[in-house]
Amino acid sequence: MKQFPLLFLLTLCFFSCKHDENNLSGNGFLGGEIINPNTRYVTISKDNTILDTVMLDQNNRFLYKITPVNPGLYTFAHGGEIQMVFLEPNDSIMFRLNTIDFDESLVYTGIGAKENNYLINMFVESERINHNILKLSQSSPEVFEKKLDSIKAEQTRKLNEFNIRYKTSPLFQKFAQANIDYNYYAQKEIYPFTYYGNNELKNLESLPKDFYNYRKQINYNDITLKDYFPYYTFLKYHFNNMALQKHFKHSQDSIFNRRSLDYNLDKLQLIDSLVQNDSIKNYFLNYSAIRYIGNSNKLEDYDTYLDTFLKLSTSSENNNSISSMVESLKRLKPGSTVPNTLVTNNEDEELHLHDFITRPTVIYFWSSSLKDHFVGSHKKVQELKLKYPEIDFIAMNIDKNEEQWIDYLQEYKYPIQNEYHFKNPEVSRQILALNSIYRVVLVNKDKKIISSNSNLFSKYFEEELLGMLNQ
Repeated sequence: MKQFPLLFLLTLCFFSCKHDENNLSGNGFLGGEIINPNTRYVTISKDNTILDTVMLDQNNRFLYKITPVNPGLYTFAHGGEIQMVFLEPNDSIMFRLNTIDFDESLVYTGIGAKENNYLINMFVESERINHNILKLSQSSPEVFEKKLDSIKAEQTRKLNEFNIRYKTSPLFQKFAQANIDYNYYAQKEIYPFTYYGNNELKNLESLPKDFYNYRKQINYNDITLKDYFPYYTFLKYHFNNMALQKHFKHSQDSIFNRRSLDYNLDKLQLIDSLVQNDSIKNYFLNYSAIRYIGNSNKLEDYDTYLDTFLKLSTSSENNNSISSMVESLKRLKPGSTVPNTLVTNNEDEELHLHDFITRPTVIYFWSSSLKDHFVGSHKKVQELKLKYPEIDFIAMNIDKNEEQWIDYLQEYKYPIQNEYHFKNPEVSRQILALNSIYRVVLVNKDKKIISSNSNLFSKYFEEELLGMLNQ
């Protein structure tokens, strides 16, 4: 009997929600069953705005009514994983997935399921193809382009057959074709750096003259696709590549450093010149600023970069965030005292960071939403502990959940010694300018910062550790 309300609603919505081409303000239903759930809820969003947080029932199921449906892409998030679902008015979509194999296990049923199964299968196939293309990138430009063209042609053929068979809407056709096109474009933007292996002017100049002809038809202001993964992923690579070409034209460099101030200023100006839509422009300006500021150790360049960013960005929220990040990083310069932020241990005792820094210390960060980094960083630290017993390695969980982090450690059988959790994650992340979870902070026994922007996986990291010990 406890299952009755949900089953009743499912039956009701599937029989009552029929497609009506003239009804563009109809309702929709999104529901599902999650096997091996990581949390007790699912978050549903549209256009980067959270619509609701929906609790799972005792059978790990949920059902959510969207009134009215704004046609396009919605996202559902669970346990740090995110996936998109395509919804049109009067769709009633249910999915089933297993968190152990999130994307590959995802299957849709109901009205609108065919389109979504097509998109998720295309997403999984694209990931597989992209992996294989990395190997293909060692081929000459002519061989690479020929193979890439054949992949695109085959995907387009399958899509055309699907659209004819199921009489899909123009909006679905746009998303599906964009998946094919922008994955293709992204691979061509990435190619010269995987094939040649470095960022030299002569490598770009040696490409076939028509290699980037598709750039003439790029819409930099496609508001329909602005939150679509293939579209914005392509634009990230594209702006990097275009800024490099622009940088080479006016600089004396033939080889450049991605952390170069001039190159990153060129990228801001390029984005501003190509994108008119404020939402898209502000997203890429903000993304570029976070990448540059978070990876640069040259504090003396921050103000110059920030001045340009603030002149181009029209988002007060982004402007305040980037300005705060710059000020926080300035306070974290080498020689300053590490902020004494509030944390909790596995027994829920409140401590300050300074309470347990008594030796040279490495502070690294993790989140349950980034499983690969969580596992990789802990594995790396286990190796480093054996090589550098005179250094303390402190792991800091940044998640909002105050209990789940301990369960996560125990699930992977990691020791809880030197594991802590931010008491106020948002405040602590701002104080430490923690824009990237990959950042590592090195502190000496006197709690003075040696580096606030190291990386566990850098080939130079152990040199930094030796330098810290020799101070």
